Amino acid sequence: MEWKKYAYTFLITAAIFITAILASNYFSQKKITEIKDIESQISIDISASETQFSLLSELPCREISSSLLSKELATLGDKLSYMEENRGSDDSEVLSLKKYYSLLQIKDFLLLQKIKDQCGSNSTNSGLFIMYFYSNKGDCGDCQKEGFVLTKLRQDYPDLRVYSFDYNLDLSALETLISIYNIDKRLPVILINEKAYYGFKSVDDIKNILPALKVIDVENAKAAATAEKTKQSTTTKGQQ
Repeated sequence: MEWKKYAYTFLITAAIFITAILASNYFSQKKITEIKDIESQISIDISASETQFSLLSELPCREISSSLLSKELATLGDKLSYMEENRGSDDSEVLSLKKYYSLLQIKDFLLLQKIKDQCGSNSTNSGLFIMYFYSNKGDCGDCQKEGFVLTKLRQDYPDLRVYSFDYNLDLSALETLISIYNIDKRLPVILINEKAYYGFKSVDDIKNILPALKVIDVENAKAAATAEKTKQSTTTKGQQ
């Protein structure tokens, strides 16, 4: 009886162990497949964006909305962040895609400046951009917190461009950008209107540095008040 008891215990334990392994393998494979799909989509998005930038650079003075130029960049950034979290910042494929993404951001910035120079400053919201330099090497305690702040701003102000760059990325174009603006490694650092601001900056701090965001707040408040008045007026007329 003791022998049977131990045998049953062994079989039950083995079954639980094997089930756990199979379940773990299933979910791991599912996650890998999901990441591979995202990787393929990023590659397609990068090619599409590069073609888009080339087309727009040929027609710089047409009506170009700020969202048309690089609305894909934010989505690409989110996908890359997901891949980085799941595969690690040192993964070779993540680094390769991050380099492409960084180049796209630089190209978008240069295209905005070209349109501004040729078509005037009112052709796009060319002044509404922030360059953000961070590190994933564990040497930047406030980088993640700063990233959350910039994500919030990007959501609240669709016309605001936030260009995010890994300071340690081995990319000559990025190194040139860092050199041009004399960005040192006191991360996090944001660059606004060609001036670098070091250390963590809150939403209010950034609004003080970039007053155009406060102007947008005022305009949005006025629009909301007008919409509310119109709604109340319509309701009153309907009741009469």
